[in-house]
Amino acid sequence: MNPAFGERLSSRLLAALYFLSSEKLNFERSGTELMAFAPVNRFDWLNKFARLAICAPSPGQPRSGRQMWSNIWRNPSNGGGLQEDKNSVRRLAFAPRNPYVPPAMNAMTDISTIDAPRIDLGVPEGARVIVAMSGGVDSSVTAALAKLSGYDVVGVTLQLYDHGVAIQKKGACCAGQDIHDARRVAEAMGFPHYVLDYESRFTDAVMNDFADTYLAGATPIPCVRCNEQVKFKDLLETARDLGGAAMATGHYIRRAIGPNGPELRRAADASKDQSYFLFSTTKEQLDYLRFPLGDMPKEEVRRIAGQLGLAVADKPDSQDICFVPEGKYASVVERLRPGAAEAGEIVHVDGTVMGRHPGVIHYTVGQRRGLGVATGDPLYVVRLDAARREVIVGPREALMVSRIHLKEVTWLGDGGGEDAARAGQAIAVKVRSTRPPAPAKLVWDEGWAVDLAEPEEGVAPGQACVFYSPDDAHDRVLGGGWIARAQAALIAA
Repeated sequence: MNPAFGERLSSRLLAALYFLSSEKLNFERSGTELMAFAPVNRFDWLNKFARLAICAPSPGQPRSGRQMWSNIWRNPSNGGGLQEDKNSVRRLAFAPRNPYVPPAMNAMTDISTIDAPRIDLGVPEGARVIVAMSGGVDSSVTAALAKLSGYDVVGVTLQLYDHGVAIQKKGACCAGQDIHDARRVAEAMGFPHYVLDYESRFTDAVMNDFADTYLAGATPIPCVRCNEQVKFKDLLETARDLGGAAMATGHYIRRAIGPNGPELRRAADASKDQSYFLFSTTKEQLDYLRFPLGDMPKEEVRRIAGQLGLAVADKPDSQDICFVPEGKYASVVERLRPGAAEAGEIVHVDGTVMGRHPGVIHYTVGQRRGLGVATGDPLYVVRLDAARREVIVGPREALMVSRIHLKEVTWLGDGGGEDAARAGQAIAVKVRSTRPPAPAKLVWDEGWAVDLAEPEEGVAPGQACVFYSPDDAHDRVLGGGWIARAQAALIAA
């Protein structure tokens, strides 16, 4: 261990680190943090490690080592050292005798003193609930309300990508300042908080998939991949290992108990509904997940955060894709896959070569601006042929499709999904997150497909087609799938 690090640590914490050094602890400096990597002995995680963040003071905070805290385990007695819980999981536990708590974090601890609901998570009072904390206001309020409603809350934050880059990026999540904000909420509300290093998993399952999908001529949705491959897969396993009876998140979506078990339903606040991004949640996962904000408007959540004294009450929502700086998708693909973007031809649907392009990664279906070709009538990207390195353009009517072929479908409706498709079950679908559900029906055409009642434009491979109930409210989420290809309206007719 670098001796310089020790200058910022109290003797009590150094003693704990020295003891843990016999457990093959490794150290890494990241920005203002000393990161300690230690195997979590009980968990059979193969090469997974819990990242324990021992934080140096933030700018403006006192420099005394005695005024530092750990985000791993808060010892109520303000002691320190190592603790072992009932599961015999060894954790570094350092709670300073005089912890520094910013004035804005003087949170209330009695829910009866504020105008906020006592949430029912469907597990016994006092049961352990794991809360996925991104560092934003939604997950922070979720954790705070769960704590004040009598549950044994453990907060977990995933560090998903480069800490040094993220700390400079506003509107990001799961890195940089957001980890610090989540830790402060946990400290103020008095529950333990873990930061887990999922950078490798996130890179493999989300960022690499993002790049490869663009190179294949499709348009990815990394937020959905993150939910299905990281947050609702690996993190759920971790939550169970931590003894959680349930895992709660700050997503705006509802979980309701129907005649055949838990159902996924759209949020009460339609402007914040996140069902499009959670369509791949499985029935097994839905048994374990809880979404306590699904019935609340966003303004109510911010008001509660303010009453609780949480510093994140006015924090802006995360914007765009967390690992894409300034929305420059192509630059991220080029960084992840150097030299993979190859130039090619821009071809009209009638076969006429219109010009050249620098790579299909710079285009998406439905795009009109920035095509680099000029004609009398507006042209749109109709489809991308990555194998031939062609960008096919045409008039707006060429964008219209009426049949959508799907892959990797998740079915959350009653009965068997294939049976529903073969029977032509009526549903409603969203093919873009910003569009309202539109009438459609399931079909089985050598696999899953959807027939739209009215043709839609801009249906892009790589995006999601999410199923909803056919009632007027389209309230229940019935699942969905990834768009593999779209069939032009004239052909389907």
